Amino acid sequence: MNRAMSAPLCDEALAATLADDLGAGFERLVWAWSDRLYAFALRMTGSPREAEELAQETLTRAWRALSGYAPERRRALRLRPWLFQIAANLARNRARSARRSPTISLDGEIQQGAEEQGSVSLAERLADDDALGEPERALAREQRMAELAALLLTLPESQRVVVILRHVEGLGYAAIAEVTGEPVGTVKSHASRGVARRRRAREGVRAAEGPEGLGRARGAGRACGGRSRKRAPPRRRRYCDEPGEQLPRER
Repeated sequence: MNRAMSAPLCDEALAATLADDLGAGFERLVWAWSDRLYAFALRMTGSPREAEELAQETLTRAWRALSGYAPERRRALRLRPWLFQIAANLARNRARSARRSPTISLDGEIQQGAEEQGSVSLAERLADDDALGEPERALAREQRMAELAALLLTLPESQRVVVILRHVEGLGYAAIAEVTGEPVGTVKSHASRGVARRRRAREGVRAAEGPEGLGRARGAGRACGGRSRKRAPPRRRRYCDEPGEQLPRER
């Protein structure tokens, strides 16, 4: 890889490069976006094979579209929502085709997809843990990310795409609405319901693991600001001048 390719460009600079030199700009786009589009497609489908095909098809569609755009239109492109819109539409069309013509799926491939999502996230987000010599912490996070990736696949497609774009890719609600073609209010509703549904599914997994897993789920709920149904043990009260006031406990 040459030095020019190793320096990432922001979306605005990349769009300007596409406007000035489509061939060189698209080469930079492929280098910057191939892995990202693959990770998005993998979270959407859970299948490494389908994710690879979707990422390649997204870039092919992008090239065809860019070839027909005038330079000024390429310069004005908002690349992130534009590319995710192409990928999301392709994933949606594939899911509809699969529902019309169901085929036998391999559980091993789905499991591999969930594991690969976790490993991608680990490589992107947890490299510092390995550098600091914290393999146990890195392993725990890797397992958690693999679990959350699997839970994403349980969400309805309309909620899954919004949760991924919002909480993984970091897009704002207006940009997500641009991707999905839905009103911002609908996008917010999908995000809220998707997160709540994923949280309930995660708590169900922990509960199935027994008391230890349920304890971790409750701890995670408290860490995220959720309420725990477990009540604290009652404390001794002493009467005070103001109703409801409570003095510190005696030692």
